[in-house]
Order: sequence, then C-alpha cells, then structure tokens
Amino acid sequence: MGSERMEMRKRQMSVQQESAAGGTAPAQQGQPGQANPRGSNACCFCWCCCCSCSWNEDRDDRNRKASYDVKEGTADCEDCPKPTLEDVRLWGQSFDKLMCCPAGRNAFRQFLRTEFSEENMLFWLACEEFSKETNKSAIEEKARVIYEDYISILSPKEVSLDSRVREAINRNMLEPNSHTFDDAQLQIYTLMQRDSYPRYMNSPAYKNLLNTLSEQSPES
Repeated sequence: MGSERMEMRKRQMSVQQESAAGGTAPAQQGQPGQANPRGSNACCFCWCCCCSCSWNEDRDDRNRKASYDVKEGTADCEDCPKPTLEDVRLWGQSFDKLMCCPAGRNAFRQFLRTEFSEENMLFWLACEEFSKETNKSAIEEKARVIYEDYISILSPKEVSLDSRVREAINRNMLEPNSHTFDDAQLQIYTLMQRDSYPRYMNSPAYKNLLNTLSEQSPES
C-alpha cells in the first residue's frame, strides 16, 4: 500500500509541475496509421471559435499579417485635412455627404466612440478596404479577419446584423469574394444613417464644431 501511495503522489506532483510550467499535458499521439484529428484541421471554418482547429491556434498570427489595419482608439483614423466650414455644413445636408468626406468620417467616428458603437464605423471602413482587394488568397485571409472581428458572436466588436444577413455571410465564407460583406455593410450603413447620424447632428460635438468654424470664417 505504501509503495502504491508513493507512486500516486509522484504522478500528482508530475502533473502539478507541468501545469506550473504553463503548459498542459501533451496531447496523446495517435496510433501509427491513425490521423491526428487536430492536425488534420477538420474544422476549417470555426467562425464561432468553439473548437481547437489550426485556424484558431494561428489566429493571432493571421491578424498581425492582415495588410489593412483600421486603427482603434485614435482621434484621426484617416489622414485628411481639417474640415472647412463648407464641409461641416454639407455634413448636415445628408449622411451620404458626411460619409464621403474623410474628415466627416473621422468626426462621426469620434462621436460613435462616445456612444460605444465605434465598431459600426470600423466595420464599414474594413469592408470598404476589403471590397477593393483582388488577390484571391488575400481576400480569403481578410474575410476571415473581418468575420472574427465583427461578425462572430464572441467578438467584443460584433456588429448588429439580422439573421438573414448572417446566414448569407456564413454561406459565402465557404468561398469568400470581394462582395461577401456587401449586404452587411449596407445594413450597418443604414443603421448609422437612421440611428446615430440624427443624434450626431443634434449633438454638442457637431454644433460646437460648426460654431467654431463659423467664428473663424472671414464671412462672420
């Protein structure tokens, strides 16, 4: 009995040492002639990140390699000159005119950040860049990054899409192309136009900017 207890104790200590070293117990190797289920990447489209396939294991590397990078948490996400009084007045005429102006998108994005909905602009910008891509391998890579960042239900930046659009994206992700997110981008654009844009027009941020530029204008 004593020798058996000692053997069990040694095994427990061995497991604890392996855990303390930051690693988990190594996965059991398959028998000769048997395929390794993890190595085979049987689950190549784990959009909900629910299993341990090679896509999830290499996700961080792929995210770092994505050629487009929408900067988060910065005041100016796009390089552009400061808006003029005429620019800001045009923003008030329509949402389309605001979104066509880089300075307008920057100002609107700052407002969205205060409403904790900046991900809508980030997603729209990512889709704009994605739609210009022509290289097939780059399209597949960027489509997966966009999906993980903005479509996955586990993402902290998930955008609000209806079930029809989500199902269409899930089907399109089997063979992604430059139009994979077109419907989703339009839906988010419409959401910002109907929901956030009117509040921005009535916000102190927009009114203060308009008043400041009006005071600086030679016309005033």
